[in-house]
Amino acid sequence: MMDWIEITVSTTTEGADMAAQAFYEEGVRGVIIEDPKDVELAQQEEHSWDYFDESILTNMSDDVLVKAYLCSDASFADKYASIKEKLEHLSHQSYGLDIGTLEIKLTTISEEDWANNWKKYYKPMKISDRVIIKPSWEPMPSLEDGEVVLEMDPGMAFGTGTHETTSLCVDAIDRYIEKGADIADIGCGTGVLAVAAILLGAEKATAVDIDSNAVKATAENARRNHVEDRLEVIHGNLLDPVKGRYDMIIANIIADVIIQLTESIGSCLKPKGLFIASGIIRERLPDVLEAMRTAGLEALEIKTKGEWTMVVCKLNA
Repeated sequence: MMDWIEITVSTTTEGADMAAQAFYEEGVRGVIIEDPKDVELAQQEEHSWDYFDESILTNMSDDVLVKAYLCSDASFADKYASIKEKLEHLSHQSYGLDIGTLEIKLTTISEEDWANNWKKYYKPMKISDRVIIKPSWEPMPSLEDGEVVLEMDPGMAFGTGTHETTSLCVDAIDRYIEKGADIADIGCGTGVLAVAAILLGAEKATAVDIDSNAVKATAENARRNHVEDRLEVIHGNLLDPVKGRYDMIIANIIADVIIQLTESIGSCLKPKGLFIASGIIRERLPDVLEAMRTAGLEALEIKTKGEWTMVVCKLNA
């Protein structure tokens, strides 16, 4: 049985996704983000299921910890050096955000412990009125009328669906999706949003990501949830490979990329089509809203969770 090296980076809520990106760029297939705010918010949500062991919150660090695992083999030294370099660059290019110390800690663990670490932090969670995220090793929960289960394992890549930005998007999709809609998920990661949209009534979905690992993970996730015949996965940059017009376009990325998207999104939305944008740090919301107004998009809803904001807007055409 092979040993693994656990790499832990100390950061903040604002810096967690950026720190995680340093791992993704080295081909890491899954990242754990231990943020006390996530647990506290989940426990406060009316529709969340309390699956958290109280000891988890008690034993959590005051910092946000981003954890990833690299195989303890000949490739480790080069990958670790590259990750360190990316984190050092991030510390100097944080765009004024508080991203913490980015201190790194290494721990050697067995493969068995590595598998159990995933399971300790990832339990079923209801993240909207109708959507329940469930890891494959957990039993199927009892469902109320209209509820759907989206099965996702955290080892696949990028995101498990429980991050604030993702849950904001899923909640908006749940409330705004119309049966038979044609949707696009731009910067799809694991395709959580595209799959959720289909499970909630969309006829078909297109998922786009520039990262080949994300494309593979989305295709795998579509098969896992039995929607592969209705989800097209494309390797490409943002809207560049997208053809035609959609009833709904979703982007859970970062503010700068969302601003870039708004410049051309009108040509990809049907009249009165919806654009759901998340991954926006609160401080950047005014910039995003101004870009949307300039592009002829009307903001219908602005919703915040933790440090993150989601906007639902409509094309006025």
